[in-house]
Amino acid sequence: MAKQYLGKEQSMCKLVAAVGIVIRAKGYKGLTGTNIAKAAGLSKRLIYIYFESVEDLIETYIRQKDYYAGASSNFPHLQSSKQNKTYPILIDLLTNQLEQFYKDDELQKIVLWQISERSKVMFDVCEEREKLGSKFFRLADLEFKGTSVDLRAVTGLLVAGIYHMVLHAKSTDSLFCEIDLNTPEGLERIKKAIIDILGNTYNKAISERKTNSIN
Repeated sequence: MAKQYLGKEQSMCKLVAAVGIVIRAKGYKGLTGTNIAKAAGLSKRLIYIYFESVEDLIETYIRQKDYYAGASSNFPHLQSSKQNKTYPILIDLLTNQLEQFYKDDELQKIVLWQISERSKVMFDVCEEREKLGSKFFRLADLEFKGTSVDLRAVTGLLVAGIYHMVLHAKSTDSLFCEIDLNTPEGLERIKKAIIDILGNTYNKAISERKTNSIN
C-alpha cells in the first residue's frame, strides 16, 4: 500500500489537533515535541518547518480553543446585533462561556494550566483576552459614567466563578452550594444567577444616573 503524503495545510492541522490529544491524555506537562509528533503520526521536524517552535504550535492550538479569542473576532458582529447595548452583550458572552467551558474538557485543562504554571504562551493568550475586555469596557463606560458601579469587578467575579464552579464540578463530581452543576437544572440555575446579578448591576447604574440628573 502506497504511503500517503500530506500537504502543508493538512500536516499543520494534524499537528495542531495533536496538541489537544496530548493534553487530554497526558495533561499540559506532556506537551513535548516528541509527544505531539507521535500523536499526529508525523515527523517531529515538521513542527519546526511549519511553526517557529513547539511553543508557537501550542499557542496556535490554544488560540483556536480559547473562548475569548473566538469571542474577540466575533465582537464587532455581536456589538452590531445588540445595538451597542452592553447588557445583552455581556449576558451573551458569559452564558455562552459557561456552556462552552462546561462542555470542553480540553479547555478546562488549558485553564488549569493557566492558573498553575507561569508560561509565556498563557501570558500572551491572557493579554489577548484583556484586549477583548478593553473593547467591551470602553463601550460600557458610556453607560456607567458618573455612577459608583464597578462593572469590571462584577464581571471579574462572574468569570472567575464560572471557571471555579465548572472545574469543581468536573473534578470532584460534588455539589457546590447545594447546586449540582453536572445537571441541566444546575447549569440553568447558574445562568439565571448571572442574568440576575448583571440585571441588578445595570439597574443600580440606571437608578444612580436618574438620581444624579435630578440633583
